Amino acid sequence: MGRGRRYRTRRGKSEDQFFALCYAMARSPAFRSLSGAALKVFLEVRTRFNGGNNGELSLSLDEAARLLGIGKGTAQRAFAELQEKGFLRMTRKGQWYGRRATTWRTTDKGCNRELPTNDWKRWQPPRAVPDLRPEMDLEPANGAVHDPGKMLHD
Repeated sequence: MGRGRRYRTRRGKSEDQFFALCYAMARSPAFRSLSGAALKVFLEVRTRFNGGNNGELSLSLDEAARLLGIGKGTAQRAFAELQEKGFLRMTRKGQWYGRRATTWRTTDKGCNRELPTNDWKRWQPPRAVPDLRPEMDLEPANGAVHDPGKMLHD
């Protein structure tokens, strides 16, 4: 029995690869507050991680717009949102003349032998600012009804 038939596995096929999304991240306030475009961009960047290239994940605005069916401005706002909420960190700014895309690291995986920072865990939604303006009383105090036309005829 010990010398049974060995089955080959299909390692390295891109259609067989997947990534786990831990419940802690999926249920976090930061993740739940992501816009649709930011979620699409995060998933696209995250699929480029192969286990050892965090910090070298590249996705340009042009490529994000083309692949994900969003505008360049929307892609730019999505990247900004992902940075603000702690899902991505820029490791190298892209250069138009060098035709180099910006490179990113995801904070849920380690980078350069460092542990994951999980910055998204520290993000909290902004607190609602209380409306300190006094409420305006639309009715006159004596109960009289205001007639704007009356002033013109008096």
